[in-house]
Amino acid sequence: MKDIKIMQIHPSAIIHKSAKLAEGVTIGPNCVVGSGTSIGEGTLLDANVVVGKDVTIGKNNHFFANCVIGGMPQILGLNADSSIGRLAIGDGNTVREQVTIHPSIYKDDQTEIGSSNLLMIGVHIGHDCKLEDKIVMSNYTQISGHCKIGTGVWLSGMVLMHQFVTVGKWCYAAGLAGINHDVPPFLIVSGHYPSKVRGVNKRGLVRAGLDEKEQQNILQAYKKLYRKKGTLLENAKQLAAENQMDENVRAMVDTVINSNEHRFGRYLETFRH
Repeated sequence: MKDIKIMQIHPSAIIHKSAKLAEGVTIGPNCVVGSGTSIGEGTLLDANVVVGKDVTIGKNNHFFANCVIGGMPQILGLNADSSIGRLAIGDGNTVREQVTIHPSIYKDDQTEIGSSNLLMIGVHIGHDCKLEDKIVMSNYTQISGHCKIGTGVWLSGMVLMHQFVTVGKWCYAAGLAGINHDVPPFLIVSGHYPSKVRGVNKRGLVRAGLDEKEQQNILQAYKKLYRKKGTLLENAKQLAAENQMDENVRAMVDTVINSNEHRFGRYLETFRH
């Protein structure tokens, strides 16, 4: 016989009658769960967590005290009667104290958070962002709207990201970095407006499970892109013309070429309107 996981809801919590809670969900003191929201099996909300309306949360997530998940986006002109989109969160995420995540501002779209991410104290994720999996964001990292962050990215303390920025998979950003243009996968960035590429995130390559040949290909591509004479775009186009690029180098090259389609180096901003 299958074990039934008991749902625990503190008597001080306020749960909208249309919310759907799976087996094994725990809702702590003074929590609020809005209309149309669903919370998956094994997810835990500590004290004073507020989850807005139309939020989908997967299994085995842990939201620490005082998070606000799915609250109204910080956009002038929006109010309680405004029609906005949704927020979807995957499985196994750890969301620490005072984290805020906003839904899409578009009725038919959603902000997306993947699985197995760690969002530390005070992190903010703006509306219409797309986060993949295994991302670490250190304390008070602030992500503006419409950003995309790839799998395995590690953002150190108080990193800031401009709207519409893409950070490729397995990148690392040093503390206090201000990122205002796209960053190709596997790289290290630091500095503030503009941030600069400093090298290859070798620890990230190991975490990604890449073999020695794949790692060497990335290191060689980095040298051809950033150490060679000529502009970054020219170097990327020359590298793109070479035969037998693997998928990792192709991702680096594509990011450089795509980001150059926008004058500030933010490819997603070409879709702004």
